[in-house]
Amino acid sequence: MIRKIAQSAKDASRVLATLSTEEKNKALLSIANGIEKNKAKILSVNLIDIKNAKKNNLSPPLIDRLTLSPQRIKNICESLKQITKLPDPVGRVLSKTTRTNKLKIEKVSVPIGVIGIIYESRPNVTVDAASLCLKAGNAVILRGGKESINSNIALYQIMINSLRKTKVPWASIQMIKSTDRKMVNRMLKMDKYIDLIIPRGGVGLIQFVAKNSTIPVIKHSDGICHTYVDKHADIDIAKAVCFNAKVQRPGVCNAMETLLVHKDIADAYLPQMIDMFRNASVEIRGCRKTKKLVPEIKLAKEKDWATEYLDLILSIKIVSSEQEAINHIDTYGSCHSDAIITKDSSSADRFMKEVDSATVYVNSSTRFTDGCEFGLGAEIGISTGKLHARGPMGLEELTTYKYLIFGNGQVRI
Repeated sequence: MIRKIAQSAKDASRVLATLSTEEKNKALLSIANGIEKNKAKILSVNLIDIKNAKKNNLSPPLIDRLTLSPQRIKNICESLKQITKLPDPVGRVLSKTTRTNKLKIEKVSVPIGVIGIIYESRPNVTVDAASLCLKAGNAVILRGGKESINSNIALYQIMINSLRKTKVPWASIQMIKSTDRKMVNRMLKMDKYIDLIIPRGGVGLIQFVAKNSTIPVIKHSDGICHTYVDKHADIDIAKAVCFNAKVQRPGVCNAMETLLVHKDIADAYLPQMIDMFRNASVEIRGCRKTKKLVPEIKLAKEKDWATEYLDLILSIKIVSSEQEAINHIDTYGSCHSDAIITKDSSSADRFMKEVDSATVYVNSSTRFTDGCEFGLGAEIGISTGKLHARGPMGLEELTTYKYLIFGNGQVRI
């Protein structure tokens, strides 16, 4: 079954790579229209996944990740429409040169080919991944998690029915409907047909894919995101940003997991901040200095600094300098998203230069690490590696390039 799916995707990718921007955009609008028309059906099916999740005692943040609402469906459709307005990343001339022998060489962007997406929980990824791959001229093979399987299948069926009305081959979007993990392992061995694997999910999934794939993998590690409140911070800004970074959606990878606070501002800032967090039901795990300042919190353990909670839990550490904050991020961070709150430009400059993360913020919430927020239309994932993509992966990151050489009888001597 997997081989047939992969072969069909490969065949479709060859057709898709030749289609015009207009033809691809028409397909995306057709999908948006199909989702809008079938909103009631999608919500009804999604309720089945939610009920199953509650029966299986999934945490509230994870249930939130798989929950669709009229607004979230509207956002999915708006994202599709926004992607149609973005420049086509295929066919761009990245560079050109004419050699002394009059040989003309162009470096041109092209689709990657077939991309496999392995993801958990979030049904919106089904549409985000398919739409971005389609616009970038790639076929896609989707394999979602069992938590959102009913929602994923419903969205997939709507998408391929919508494609049947366009010039884009419906086989450009494939889905592995089985939740058997053996299917993932087989998919990871289809290097004859699949050109790239992008996993989105927990650390267990990421490690499994990286270990077992014979196909190149672009992945993100844990979202262990930090906010450092510098001694020069504006306390009101620090409170607003840190509260948003932790509380707005704690179950996503760009939520803050560790708060670092300079010792010179800790007395004035931390008791107020911790009160705000506790009123929002956030469990605080602090270092000894933090616990001395606010005795009723839990004492953090070593493993807390390296934990992606994806929940209303936060670790807090008081540091003696900006260097200690940077060293802590370097030791325990996952190169995802980290922020500094400061009014001092030299502190901000140093933090941005020395923190080696995919996205680094000054006076802003890490929650903005997102394709839509970056103007990419959507994202297919957030890469914390360095090759070939980093941070939110949009259309450009879903292309590679080839060289086109134009001659007039030249031979090498």
